Amino acid sequence: MSNMPMDDDTAALAAGRGDNAPLKLEQFLPYRLNVVASLVSQALSRIYADRCGIGVPEWRVLVTLGQYSMMTGKSIGAHSHMHKTKVSRAVALLEKRKLVTRRANRADLREAFLALTPAGRAMYDDLAPIALDFADRLSESVDSADRAAFERAVDRLIEHSAKLAAEFAKGKATP
Repeated sequence: MSNMPMDDDTAALAAGRGDNAPLKLEQFLPYRLNVVASLVSQALSRIYADRCGIGVPEWRVLVTLGQYSMMTGKSIGAHSHMHKTKVSRAVALLEKRKLVTRRANRADLREAFLALTPAGRAMYDDLAPIALDFADRLSESVDSADRAAFERAVDRLIEHSAKLAAEFAKGKATP
């Protein structure tokens, strides 16, 4: 064992004081879900960053438009759970690279309809099978007999999280 002095945090860990804590981060479901999301995002983002030079927000805009063809920035944000500022910056970058085109909404000039250009569609078509392969490889970590139950559990977590978020946003729920 080393004779190096321990700081208070290291000493507390060594003494096992964290065992009595009422909330243990590594066992806390919201934290664990965040870790999974972060690690998956890091791994997947390496693929489209290395291949196409885009980041997570641009990827989400590209894939959303690839799926739905034409949407407003507001709709993209709602669908992808991104703040409007992130969507706006991602769209600006994709427009600059000529991957997204913008058309004014004559009914509401404050917003525009966004769509992929042919180059954007080609990028989407190139990345989609790679992303699907990544998802298949990730799914292999769940036994095939458990996958349907896992999918149901994820769907329920998403649904219930959305309800809780809405309740807290309205001030109806208490922590």
